[in-house]
Amino acid sequence: MKLVQIVVLSLLVSCQLDAQQLNEDKSFSETTDLQITEATVVYDQQLKQLVFQIEVKGTAGSSTPDAIGKVDGAPVLGYVFPTNLKSGDVGFSKVTGIVALALTSHPDFDDTPLWDENGNRAYDDDGLTWHPHWVILVEDNRISGGLSVKKLDLNDSAVTLPPTHPGMPIYLDSPGFSVFNMGNRITAVVPSFRINEQIEFKFDAVTAYMQVNTSDPDLPMLGVYKVYSVLSGDLSLPYSVERK
Repeated sequence: MKLVQIVVLSLLVSCQLDAQQLNEDKSFSETTDLQITEATVVYDQQLKQLVFQIEVKGTAGSSTPDAIGKVDGAPVLGYVFPTNLKSGDVGFSKVTGIVALALTSHPDFDDTPLWDENGNRAYDDDGLTWHPHWVILVEDNRISGGLSVKKLDLNDSAVTLPPTHPGMPIYLDSPGFSVFNMGNRITAVVPSFRINEQIEFKFDAVTAYMQVNTSDPDLPMLGVYKVYSVLSGDLSLPYSVERK
């Protein structure tokens, strides 16, 4: 089944009960904070950086997950930009999958050990604060959302990882880009040299519920379980980078 079909089905039909109990806040399906109205990626030619921005009907970033007190089953909320960038453009090995910039909040753990996003001079308590990740998404029919972050073997010498990879056995990076939300917009600023100077690519915008799994070998470590909004409607990546 194609990626587009998976996302459309997850939006239009009731999905099967996943083997892992979901810790999703039921209000996420109703809140306008996750209903996308517009998204842009603008390349600033003078500053040589890309501004990724999602607009929603409500207040962007206002809804966040509640902590459950452990990593296994931890809820993750995301504003996500799927792109047609290549894995090597963001520092990974050459692998198949969808390269996506995910702006996430997850209060049960901190996976950005190099960064102090909440500014309290501690580097291990920032999971709730909205922050960015590069991820490689792949089709995964084991879970209701139909997608997961691609797994990897940390002992495989053939695997290339960015130096900001947080040490998890999945294709996820913690690049430390600036993320901020104001009103109905959430924004990330990415210097162009951090994506191999790729300033012409296609993208889409999605809001989704993800969940961590560390106990069930039959489920992904980080899976997409619910998709709340897809700007294009079919994840066709129809949007292009603008220049200013």
